[in-house]
Amino acid sequence: QVHLAESGGGLVQAGGSLRLSCAASRSIFSIYAMGWYRQAPGKQRESVAVITSGGLINYADSVKGRFTISRDNAKNTVYLQMNSLKPEDTAVYYCNSIMGGKISWGQGTQVTVSS
Repeated sequence: QVHLAESGGGLVQAGGSLRLSCAASRSIFSIYAMGWYRQAPGKQRESVAVITSGGLINYADSVKGRFTISRDNAKNTVYLQMNSLKPEDTAVYYCNSIMGGKISWGQGTQVTVSS
């Protein structure tokens, strides 16, 4: 099992930027996919960005052109660079991994974008 720890959330004004980090407890080199999800109050958790071990990337339409996901295998860390933030990006952001058919989640980090 992989333990994941997110960091980098906070309060930012609209138009600002944040970079989230997701540190894994083991090597992520062989992890099939890692992704960022978010859940706003009263809404379902939704996928934001996913990156596979082969480098394939998928973004939600709502964040395309503003968010960038990347992975640093040497640091066992996945990042989410978020630019041009909007109030509707406010949510708890979760990191997850898929390996061997098992899904692991981090505890989440709050991102709040003020207008």
